[in-house]
Amino acid sequence: MKTPTDNTKQQQNRTKSETLLQLNRLDYSPSCVPKDDAMATCKTSSLQVCCTSVSVIADWVSDDTVPANPEDWKKVANGYNTMWNFPMCIGSMDGKHVIIESPKYSGSEFFNYKGTFSIVLFAIVDASYNFIFVYVGCQGRISDGGVFKNTGFAKALERDMLNLPQKAALSGREKLVPYVLLADDAFPLSQNIMKPYAGHQKRGSRQRIFNYRLSRARRVVENVFGILASVFRVLRKPMLLEPDKVEKVVQTCVLLHNYLRRDVESKDRYTPPGSFVFEHLDSGTVSGGLWRNDPEPCHSLLPIRRIARKPIQEAREIRDEFSEYFISDLGQVPWQSQYA
Repeated sequence: MKTPTDNTKQQQNRTKSETLLQLNRLDYSPSCVPKDDAMATCKTSSLQVCCTSVSVIADWVSDDTVPANPEDWKKVANGYNTMWNFPMCIGSMDGKHVIIESPKYSGSEFFNYKGTFSIVLFAIVDASYNFIFVYVGCQGRISDGGVFKNTGFAKALERDMLNLPQKAALSGREKLVPYVLLADDAFPLSQNIMKPYAGHQKRGSRQRIFNYRLSRARRVVENVFGILASVFRVLRKPMLLEPDKVEKVVQTCVLLHNYLRRDVESKDRYTPPGSFVFEHLDSGTVSGGLWRNDPEPCHSLLPIRRIARKPIQEAREIRDEFSEYFISDLGQVPWQSQYA
């Protein structure tokens, strides 16, 4: 006999399947908007079904992912140290412009540096390709540094309200350093945000080795965005929806990504072996993830703009400490001299 719980699970699974179907098959490309009235009505109905499914699934898929205490943050850091040899790292961060149709009466509010209209998806991911924090909805015109600065996560980080572990010394070192996030040049260097050294660095230098080690660990977030766009086809072309509905669609794709990655039955089907960049630990060579082989180019997730900023001295010293560690006997990896 089926229990109410069984029925609820079946209902949730049907909702999940229906939403995946909608997000994968629905095409919001301007070239695909029907000319015929009957087809236009069908298109509108499909959009309504998709938005309804999005709202339903967002209600029951948990998004409680931000670590709540020092122990949980240390688990994230341990993942990065074990899998990517970057200690005291609590996440990789990046952002993308999600291209949308020009909203009515919005003027230049959503107009971005690429000459298109967009909202911004900002994300932080752990070492296992799961989202830790996501912010969706910032208008495309907002400067890229401003996107992160305006998030609740950034404000909590600045006010020391994230319950991060205390500063500690890297193995074999004496200087205390904080736990850090990994970023690229689109974000400012700060006490808790590490980014590459600017400019061309001499081969074999500690700066170049640091850049290699950071990029290697930060590859995780690039893979996550690639998988997201590859699986959820709705993200591959500009969406003909109002910004608030686009936010819901993107948020639901993120929630489903985490759900499918963490569900034992769906994990291997959602991201089968080879989905992510594979690294041979004996040599450091990498093989591209399956999402890179997608024949259909992604036109709707664009990188955020890189802006030069002058970092504070303390942030520079923290980065220097990591770079010194990576060339030490305890901090280096055997193959790094081949790639840096």
